[in-house]
Amino acid sequence: MTVVEERTQAGNYFVSNYPPYSFWNASQVADAHGVFDRAPARQSPLGLYVHIPFCRKRCHFCYFKVYTDKNAAEVESYLDAVIAELALYAGKPFLGGRKPEFLYFGGGTPSYISTSQLNRLADSMQRLLPWTEAREIAFECEPGTLTDAKIQAIKAIGVTRLSLGIENFDDAILKANGRAHTSREIGPAYERARSCGFDQINIDLIAGMIGETEENWRDCVARTIAMAPESVTIYQMEVPYNTTIFQGMKVSGESAAPVASWNTKRRWVGYAFSEFEKAGYTVGSAYTAVKDPSRTKFLYRDLLWQGADMIGLGVASFSHAQGTHFQNEHDFETYRETVRQGRLPLLRALTPSEEERMIREFVLQMKLGRVRKPYFEDKFGVDLHLRFEEPLRKLEREGMLALEPEGVRLTREGLMQVDRLLPEFFRPEHRVARRV
Repeated sequence: MTVVEERTQAGNYFVSNYPPYSFWNASQVADAHGVFDRAPARQSPLGLYVHIPFCRKRCHFCYFKVYTDKNAAEVESYLDAVIAELALYAGKPFLGGRKPEFLYFGGGTPSYISTSQLNRLADSMQRLLPWTEAREIAFECEPGTLTDAKIQAIKAIGVTRLSLGIENFDDAILKANGRAHTSREIGPAYERARSCGFDQINIDLIAGMIGETEENWRDCVARTIAMAPESVTIYQMEVPYNTTIFQGMKVSGESAAPVASWNTKRRWVGYAFSEFEKAGYTVGSAYTAVKDPSRTKFLYRDLLWQGADMIGLGVASFSHAQGTHFQNEHDFETYRETVRQGRLPLLRALTPSEEERMIREFVLQMKLGRVRKPYFEDKFGVDLHLRFEEPLRKLEREGMLALEPEGVRLTREGLMQVDRLLPEFFRPEHRVARRV
């Protein structure tokens, strides 16, 4: 049987929300404001996401809102805006006395800012909305930014989950993909984190980077296992339209990206998961393996995928409150100026229907590899086997999943390509839409 090579085309493959972002619009921003001004109808867990959009370099595959040209004064003023934005939320009725159960400092590169800036940001936020009850505080790091003082400051603000963006261990591949760190910085950064006493260190890898080979990938997996992190996250390289890789494709006229094919990426992730399992890890989702599932959790992911509220602070950040989705202004100056004027910097929003909220939780929980039927019966009054009978049967025939009395279980093959499968469960009008 001939295997068709699925070359990587430009576009967004990863499904991070539903309905797709392209359906969010400015006309529904008023709905979000309405949510803030009333007490919560249900006591959902509350989380905070803090976007630190600064980096030493912009990776060629990066599609997030990041800046590499901001000076110290601009960074300071941005942090002022983040603090002021939280102050605008802190007195809103929708909080209902809730304190954050989880926080996530993402980017960009949160570890880019100085220790004094980090301490000022954390202290100011704590005064506005204390996170003393938080069960998880996650923090993204770039290895080359982790000095002794920086790692100690990160630990001191209460971070429980440290995520190291290693991506690859080969200098030539790191350089070809625009990464700021070098292989020499990886070991010392990891040892600093270990010596500082972090209980949960996560290592990020990317399968299919420019220049990556079979031998290199196997080496990356072996090195990661030798480091023995509590968890590892593996993403398959995609090439969204706002990346420098895509810009290069437009100039050259190439329709396929200069990265590994989807077949290869899925095979590499499958190999990695198999090796991690041999080393005692458990595959916990389409992207993660953990050493001890009873001790190592990822609440940011799990609670969001069960409909938790989360307020995203910072430029272009995404939020979810009492069923309504919204996003902040995506222009740096517009974001700062709007907050400076004492207004929430909302750009677009969407209030999904009850059915769309159910679909959102279903497709996101599919990424875990198993979906529990009773959960959806209790929360939404929906029998998954009946509601999604046609696509479930189709994917079962294709060997992507198995229907069980208690729900749905993806096969390993299905898990490796779950993002490609999820649009099968979208409403018809959402299946061909851009996801950004």
